Amino acid sequence: MNVLRKKSVEQTLAETEESGRSLKRDLTWWDLAIMGVAVAVGAGIFSIGAQAAAFHAGPAVIISFLIAGVVCGAAVMCYAEFASMIPVAGSAYTFTYTTVGEIVAWVIGWDLILEMLMAGSVVSKYWGVYLNDFFRLVGWNINTNVTIGSFNFDFAPIIVVAFFTALLVCGTKIGARVDGALTMLKIAIVLFVVIVGFFYVKAENFTPFIPPSEPATATGSGLAMEQPLWQWATGMTPSIYGIAGIISGAALVFFAFLGFDVVATTSEETVNPKKNVPLGIGVGMGLIIVLYTLVAIVTTGMVSYKDLAKQKDPSLATAFEMVGADWAAKIISFGIVIGLATVVMVLLLGLTRVVFAMSRDGLLPRSLSHTGKHGTPVRLQIAVGVVMALIAASCNVSILADMVNIGTLSAFTLVSISIPIMRKKRPDLKRVFKIPGNPWVPILIALANIWLMLNLSVLTWIRFVVWLIVGFAIYFGYGYRHARLGTGELEVGNQE
Repeated sequence: MNVLRKKSVEQTLAETEESGRSLKRDLTWWDLAIMGVAVAVGAGIFSIGAQAAAFHAGPAVIISFLIAGVVCGAAVMCYAEFASMIPVAGSAYTFTYTTVGEIVAWVIGWDLILEMLMAGSVVSKYWGVYLNDFFRLVGWNINTNVTIGSFNFDFAPIIVVAFFTALLVCGTKIGARVDGALTMLKIAIVLFVVIVGFFYVKAENFTPFIPPSEPATATGSGLAMEQPLWQWATGMTPSIYGIAGIISGAALVFFAFLGFDVVATTSEETVNPKKNVPLGIGVGMGLIIVLYTLVAIVTTGMVSYKDLAKQKDPSLATAFEMVGADWAAKIISFGIVIGLATVVMVLLLGLTRVVFAMSRDGLLPRSLSHTGKHGTPVRLQIAVGVVMALIAASCNVSILADMVNIGTLSAFTLVSISIPIMRKKRPDLKRVFKIPGNPWVPILIALANIWLMLNLSVLTWIRFVVWLIVGFAIYFGYGYRHARLGTGELEVGNQE
């Protein structure tokens, strides 16, 4: 059994021309940059930042955002280097298949499925939450939730997922145009929030900037499960705020910087990908960091983190309501409803492309990788939409959010490690973009991602291990035997 068999870069590039399983190239670098902003601005600004300030870091959540942004920005350089060499669908999964080997590629692909499926479900769920919040603010007695006994079902996520699934079935370019228009509206709303919010900022809300560490208020067995893994492993008393709170806050808000690795999955649909993918990823990441930092400053300056912590579900709209700017909260809520919708589309696209790449390689059923007349995997896109909508409509969003982070961070770690491996294995490949400081910078990036993973909760790690066990069962039960490298359809790549 050779679980470390590899595909060559040449084989990987050749597969993009396979009849009936090829994607249409029609995206520009600007499309990719807007996709990155679309998927990132919304998931964090409108749902995660206020909670991180209230329950983790206080005003120092600004530092948490900067830490997460620096780590993510460094990791984006690793993705950019790979995308300039191997512009193929699948992102990190495809990159590691050519460098580390099949079993690691499977783990990456399985983690990416976890990341994007959970992220899409989280954001779809939040879209429903904010839609109902908007109805409440404007005085409309409408609720999209249906309760049957102890079971709650929200049909709003089904609506938004179905809409963008239909768009993507018709073509990636069409979806990108609609998404781009909505994203520009979302950016305008964010800038509005920053400008208006500055009029309500009070200097005393930034004091203390780093709140003193204090014991977590939870009790019982649930406390151990919710504390960061490294605190539990070292026997530390569970705490919030302080330096530890900044780090755990960074691990939480890392969710906000999800976008660029999803963008990398569209490499196979980009015109002149070796140039445009790194450029689009870089521009998008820069815009994201600037927007998040500005909004974090305004949010924590408007209201005290202690007051935010008293709210059941603190958000940006909540902060405006707390300072008496109800009119602003209404506008923000409308912007959020529009903005979060764009996130759903990009995650639907990214998840489908990862499964498409794994299916084309035979690790998942090959029937999933068939493309239609519009150059899109129609059946797969619909199936992904159905699964995402059902999870979003029926599951607890708080359970899903941390699963997104650990899936993302694990993928970042392995991609970073793969950079020096590929540099040594294939120095002959043309790299339009190269991350500086090899091998030490990629290694430091990997260590930083591992550290953020250790700051996620014990319960998140338990769920992650269960997810991996299920993944290994599928790989050894199906994937290994049906992989094209194993059936002789492709030759095993150079193992040196």
